Amino acid sequence: MGLTLFSTYVDFDLMTQARKFSDQTLALLAALIDQPRKWRHGYDLSKDTGLKSGTLYPIMMRLGDRGFLESKWEDSAKPGRPPRHVYRLTATGSVLARAQLRSNQGVPVPGHPVGSAA
Repeated sequence: MGLTLFSTYVDFDLMTQARKFSDQTLALLAALIDQPRKWRHGYDLSKDTGLKSGTLYPIMMRLGDRGFLESKWEDSAKPGRPPRHVYRLTATGSVLARAQLRSNQGVPVPGHPVGSAA
């Protein structure tokens, strides 16, 4: 039985090796897990989390480098506007986000009431 385009493979060892995420990373994961397959703009994520771009984008780069977040360029719907990056969780990122948020229940996450993220 091989993997197909629609297979979900998750290395559960990554759960035991993951360090505790910062409150800022948890806020981003909470915003993304609300709709894990929806492509989101960085500006919208900044508004949802209250994180400034100097904090948000380095977190997204680290999550992307580790295979938890994917990004692509999206053409603007308005003529003359440049394309923008959009982001969403990978299947592995969704599993990680749920596990991290579940293990941090009761810890306030900026932009998300306690208990609403998982």
